[in-house]
Amino acid sequence: MLLVIMSIIMGSMLILFVGVLLATYLALATVLYFMQPKFLYSPMLEVFSTPAERKLDFEDVVFKSDDGINLSGWYVPVDNPKFTVIFCHGNAGNIAHRLDSINIFHNLGLSCFIFDYRGYGDSQGKPNEEGTYTDAMAAYKWLNEEKKIQAENIIIFGRSLGGTVAAQLAGKVKVGGLIVESAFTSYVDMGKEYYSYMPVRWFARFSYRTIDYIKNVHCPVMLIYSRNDEIVPYKFGLELYEAANEPKEFIEIFGGHNDCFLASGEIYTEVWEKWLNLIIDNRVQAVRKRR
Repeated sequence: MLLVIMSIIMGSMLILFVGVLLATYLALATVLYFMQPKFLYSPMLEVFSTPAERKLDFEDVVFKSDDGINLSGWYVPVDNPKFTVIFCHGNAGNIAHRLDSINIFHNLGLSCFIFDYRGYGDSQGKPNEEGTYTDAMAAYKWLNEEKKIQAENIIIFGRSLGGTVAAQLAGKVKVGGLIVESAFTSYVDMGKEYYSYMPVRWFARFSYRTIDYIKNVHCPVMLIYSRNDEIVPYKFGLELYEAANEPKEFIEIFGGHNDCFLASGEIYTEVWEKWLNLIIDNRVQAVRKRR
């Protein structure tokens, strides 16, 4: 009899334990599902600095997306630019956090148009996936239509989440080149890296499929990744490189996710300069062949 009672008690305790685990798992899954926008987008509203602090001339730009959202950005020109960069930044902060990169571009002889997605900085609206794509397209149109910059003289650059946005845009418009830095292959793939115990594909509220977008890009592509990146796995860069069309380059730098472009110093700027000069040389050779 005692054994029967003990068996019943043990069985009840096991059922209770499994129930608690299941309830905890479901609660965590629910939190992760509803909190995804908060995890993905971390905008800062205050634009606390400008290129003027780096002694750079710039134009404060307000432009409109196709769905009527007022967006904000900076146009930072140089005299006789090699190219003009459309800068698609990452998921946190705003354009004021990218002054180091803007300064690098300026020293490389590149004009730059950096913009804030909706909900970031002085841009109106609320961030969402389709909105980031729409906003990048609006930036391209503004540069092309307002500044009369020819498509072949535009380079689209994206870092982290911005790398996905940049790849999506480059697959839809004509440009001189695309640079993707520290971007993931897809939102779902990132989820699997961090939440391997969850059915990520089933409850992912975003897609951001860089791996698919880059297949549609038919201009020179450079991918820049660090093995020391603590957020986006280095292997994602290799997978994107395999998926990209020729001509393409894969460059390894070092440093963390948010500072690798600074930690790598001259290596980083030399990579950019070499790649840009290669595009220019290839363009000159193509013109000569047509004569």
